[in-house]
Amino acid sequence: MREARLNVHKKRPGVPAGARGPAFAMGLALALLAWPLLAGHVAGEEPGALPRYGAGAIQVRLYTDYFCGPCRSIEPAAEALLRDLVKKKRITLTLVDLPLTRHSVLYARYFLYALKELNELEHALKVRRLLFDTAATREKSSPERIETALRNKGIAFASFDPRPLFDRYNELIKEDNVHSTPTCVIVKGGKKETFIGTDEVIKGLKGLS
Repeated sequence: MREARLNVHKKRPGVPAGARGPAFAMGLALALLAWPLLAGHVAGEEPGALPRYGAGAIQVRLYTDYFCGPCRSIEPAAEALLRDLVKKKRITLTLVDLPLTRHSVLYARYFLYALKELNELEHALKVRRLLFDTAATREKSSPERIETALRNKGIAFASFDPRPLFDRYNELIKEDNVHSTPTCVIVKGGKKETFIGTDEVIKGLKGLS
């Protein structure tokens, strides 16, 4: 399966064997824009904020997909590291959804809908955990199912047109040349490093502590 192969990807340069090509990733990223706006409360015309946290000089961009097994498996360890690094003002963290399946697009939208109501790191991590757990059940994905999961956890959300944020996602995906998950891009002192796969992502984050 794709998720299992992603677990063994190593730090670049070079595209790891078994990774999807950039055209494939970009096509799915652009699918974010094509997904129809969902019914429900619309919170005006103003877009939400990009999932960006912290004020550190080191830029950290974490690319994940809700249907990626390794992405889900590294969440507890990655959460603790990211929380600590943001608290210490070591990093500025950007969370980027890279949609590798059709249903991932729906989850990416609801992540942003939840951040529209509260865009703080702890809240973002809580919403991510819920969406990963919901995707892991492999039941039929639908707006109603995700909304029920959010409401059961007391997580408010507000639908809006996320296209400006998805435009920024696409710019980052292209800029960092990302085509698999989990991927962590770290920009430090003008030097960019890319870490791919569970072990390498955690290694890269630990190196910033």
